[in-house]
Amino acid sequence: MTFIRHAPRRGQPPARLLLSDPARLPDPRAAAARLPPGSGVLARDVAPGVLPALARLCRARGLLLLVSGEGRVALRHRAGLHLPDRRPARHLLPFLAARRAGAPWAALSVAAHGRAGLARGRRLGADFVLLSPVFPTRSHPGAPSLGPWRFAGLAARAGRPVLALGGMTHRNARRVPAAGFAAIDGLG
Repeated sequence: MTFIRHAPRRGQPPARLLLSDPARLPDPRAAAARLPPGSGVLARDVAPGVLPALARLCRARGLLLLVSGEGRVALRHRAGLHLPDRRPARHLLPFLAARRAGAPWAALSVAAHGRAGLARGRRLGADFVLLSPVFPTRSHPGAPSLGPWRFAGLAARAGRPVLALGGMTHRNARRVPAAGFAAIDGLG
């Protein structure tokens, strides 16, 4: 009997989203191989040689793949697109055209650090939003975090599913009302 795994599709956020990181997790393939089906991987600044193998791995394991900020790269790998909050995205229009045409793999996520990012997610019709930082994080030492209460207030106004990001672990993910959580260390 053949078992076919299906990645989360448009409109369905992953319960867990692994983020690559140029310094701490430049090649997320080994960590992605340990994720349960229905999870996702956000490829941020990965080497071009890593992305094709990561895309194959995600398809084989039933993982959602998102490419950060590069619409044409996402199209090339039949991946979703993640829009960073503080960096411009490139080639967004071709990706949005594929999305409008009904490409089932063309999930769209948006990063948010407050109300403006959440409004951007609503405006673009994002499938889900990554709201951060919830807790103190190694990525941004000393930066202020939202905390569970402020996160909950913002998430309630998001108008779409929200994934918690920033200092997230399996243990503290239960402290915030979110559709799922995203992490580097907490999943890597």
